[in-house]
Amino acid sequence: MKQTVKRKDVAVENTWKLEDLVADQAAWDKEYQEVKVLLGKVPPYQGKLNTPAAVKECFQLEDEISLHTERLYVYSSMLHHGDTAEPGPQALLDKAQKLSVEVGEALSFITPEILALSEEQLQTLVSAPELAKFKHTLDEMVRQKPHVLSKEQEALIAQVGNVSQAPGKIFSLLNNADLKFPKIKDEDGDEVELTHGNYIQFLESDNQEVRKAAFDAMYDTYAKLKNTLGATLGANITKNIFYAKARKYPSVLEMSLYGDKIPTEVYTNLIDTIHESLPLLQRYMKLRAKLLKVDQLHMYDLFAPLVEEFKWDITYQEAQKMVAEALKPLGDDYLTVLNKGFQDRWIDIYENEGKRSGAYSWGAFGTHPYVLLNHNDNLNSMFTLAHEMGHAMHSYLSDTSQDYRDAQYTIFLAEVASTTNEALLMDYLLKKTDDPKAKLYLLTYYADQFRTTVFRQTMFAEFEKITHEKSEAGESLTPQEFSKIYYDLNKLYHGNDMTVDQAIEMEWARIPHFYNSFYVYKYATGFSAATSFSKQILEEGAPAVERYLGFLKSGGSDYSINILKKAGVDMSTPEPIKQAMDVFKTLIEQMEELTK
Repeated sequence: MKQTVKRKDVAVENTWKLEDLVADQAAWDKEYQEVKVLLGKVPPYQGKLNTPAAVKECFQLEDEISLHTERLYVYSSMLHHGDTAEPGPQALLDKAQKLSVEVGEALSFITPEILALSEEQLQTLVSAPELAKFKHTLDEMVRQKPHVLSKEQEALIAQVGNVSQAPGKIFSLLNNADLKFPKIKDEDGDEVELTHGNYIQFLESDNQEVRKAAFDAMYDTYAKLKNTLGATLGANITKNIFYAKARKYPSVLEMSLYGDKIPTEVYTNLIDTIHESLPLLQRYMKLRAKLLKVDQLHMYDLFAPLVEEFKWDITYQEAQKMVAEALKPLGDDYLTVLNKGFQDRWIDIYENEGKRSGAYSWGAFGTHPYVLLNHNDNLNSMFTLAHEMGHAMHSYLSDTSQDYRDAQYTIFLAEVASTTNEALLMDYLLKKTDDPKAKLYLLTYYADQFRTTVFRQTMFAEFEKITHEKSEAGESLTPQEFSKIYYDLNKLYHGNDMTVDQAIEMEWARIPHFYNSFYVYKYATGFSAATSFSKQILEEGAPAVERYLGFLKSGGSDYSINILKKAGVDMSTPEPIKQAMDVFKTLIEQMEELTK
């Protein structure tokens, strides 16, 4: 394994081209000042939002301010993510965050003022021809009316913004910049420093001792900080409860789903349907133990290669080519944009010292999207590339097909496009190979996608539900309590036929998504919707592709459930999850057949 390099030593062609977003520091400062000037134009609208003409002008000004602020915030965040220990970008991000709060405060009067109008005046706005492009915004305001506060209260809530960012910000700095892991011995007996980026690589080692060493080192490190991390996660839950109470929601869960207009049944259906399917996961665990030739399967064995002497090294360049080939069913227009993204430095490719862990796609309206990777030359990284480019293509097609206001798709829809790309890549790879060993390797990889994206994320979702409900009921959440809840869920999901190592109880402390609460269930619902989409695309061809591209171009122009329904997937029922489980069952059967 290579030593982690410093940011300044990374080759330019392997970094994202942030100057497409903001040219340089001088341009950032200029745009920052523009926002300040535009904010001065806001106060005259206060008390005047009672005619279609005034509302239209105000909305246009709001869009202009929001777009500039978004660009400043996204740019400084991504600059910071390149090296989280670098003080300059950190200070710039801090400035952008403060500006975001200031903008939130300045614009906070708009919604309550419009909602204070009489029913008759509201309907006049909703049906006004000059406000046609803002109709979805106005419909949404009317729906949100029970949870919008008075002008003074909204201004106060906006001011709390800086404080409410603290738990996530503290966790991010602690996790990415301050936390240092010990050195462990790799397969060759060489000492290598453990990092977020190489942890999974160690877990993918075919040497069980190396896997165990990485696992123990990771969770021993988190255990030493359990009180700090417990307080940080607890503070995040307290923040969520504050917002839910302030906005008159019955619970944090209902508040979190309300924005996407998702019924709580979608969340509980997911957990219930997955509980019914736990015997399938446990059947896969038994198969995994058999393939690994171990008497007892441990938590650190879950990423170990199941196929002997089959090592699939895939360089980043090879990964790009294969992803492009796999996505050919989506048509030439899709591929043209995809290849543009590859060639024009939309992507920050490799890990470097201080770089934010994980992967994401992000950007600002009016500029192409960006992708952050921490690429390793393996199958998992190739799927991550396909996944993140799914997000990027969704954003690109939404942004180029919709106005600013309607372009942003909801988080509920976000994981569908990314996972459809993965499903198409898997289909391509399975069809391309005749080698039984390679086939088994791919089947186990696909089965692991189900394990990590459906079962694991549902377990995370259940952890969030339990911890929030306990806190809402007035129970205290100590680090020990977090660990017990987390360990018990692991036992429930993985069953009694494997060793659920005690150290796994600290895993809650390293999950960044817990600071974006009630988000992770969307990976599981998204995976189910994607399973359905990819099946339709491969079986039907052009008509299904057209429906799917229509879904990508819809952005947030309608409610998520409706957008999916129009494209042919109904998430208001447990059916897509059951379909996904049927596919999982087929994979296990094929694997059992190959290993007889």
